[in-house]
Amino acid sequence: MIYSFNNDYSEGAHPRILQAMMETNLIQNDGYSLDRHTNHAKELIRHEIQREDVDVHILVGGTQTNLLGICCALRPHQAVICAETGHINVHETGAIEATGHKVLGQPTTDGKLTTAHIQKALDWHSDEHMVQPKMVYISNSTEVGTQYTKAELETISAFCRQHQLYLFMDGARMGAALTSSVNDLTLADIARLTDLFYIGGTKNGALFGETMIISHPDLKTDFRYIIKQHGAMLAKGWLLGIQFEELFQNHLFYDLAAHANEMADQLRRGITECGYSFHWNSMTNQLFPVLPNSVLEALAKDFLFSTQLVIDERHTCIRLVTSWATRQDGVDAFLAALKKLS
Repeated sequence: MIYSFNNDYSEGAHPRILQAMMETNLIQNDGYSLDRHTNHAKELIRHEIQREDVDVHILVGGTQTNLLGICCALRPHQAVICAETGHINVHETGAIEATGHKVLGQPTTDGKLTTAHIQKALDWHSDEHMVQPKMVYISNSTEVGTQYTKAELETISAFCRQHQLYLFMDGARMGAALTSSVNDLTLADIARLTDLFYIGGTKNGALFGETMIISHPDLKTDFRYIIKQHGAMLAKGWLLGIQFEELFQNHLFYDLAAHANEMADQLRRGITECGYSFHWNSMTNQLFPVLPNSVLEALAKDFLFSTQLVIDERHTCIRLVTSWATRQDGVDAFLAALKKLS
């Protein structure tokens, strides 16, 4: 049987989440996320980020959450700045553009925006004959596994506030970033330094779900109307609430992400010991090793992974992703096979 390192959502959900859903399955709940489980989940998240003045909305998926966050903030003539590798620029089928907002992708070397990238976009879009940049979108961890430091986020936040730009953080893999060995950010830091961000559950042990946190007062108004208008208001909203209720009790959210990172750490060490390098320096659960094509052809017989980019005629960069459910024997088998082929 082929073992998959293709993504971090191949498995269903952590047993504690499934158990909680089973135990509440025949208990009646209010609909549209107005139930007691969702309210409790919101309380737990507010406590975690040490803020009572934020609005919390639990949504179904990442693209949906990005779309809602951006379209609620921007007027028709305004645009969002992101790294060229940003999810909204690459993997969302023009969802943001479909709402009438242009995505201004900026080339980066590591998937992270800097104030220089943002300033370049502002300088280029200088008058009313062009779209007006109004939001900065960043991901943590990024689409290439890198992550922002506290100092970097503070610098970007200060720049955005100086230039009256909203700052939005995509947190689809927030758990991986927060439990990385090099992380120095907390959810409280992120809530303080951004205008809105979300915490991903789909890629960290939930069946589905992302929690949007809105701190900027101008973005809170009528957000539930926007959710409903875009077909994103789940009638059985308690199914989302139950999952985040479990994730933010007894440290489960962090434990699941830490496991994914530990499995990735083992792969990283083993690949390095075999003499191979990485295209991006990621300390989270996405790895991008550069391997000979002959080795990849052999590995593909037993393992599933994705091709990221062609390096040259003989070498390719692939993506390996670990998850909350990655098994130790899967990691051991991959490294044993790689060692044998090397």
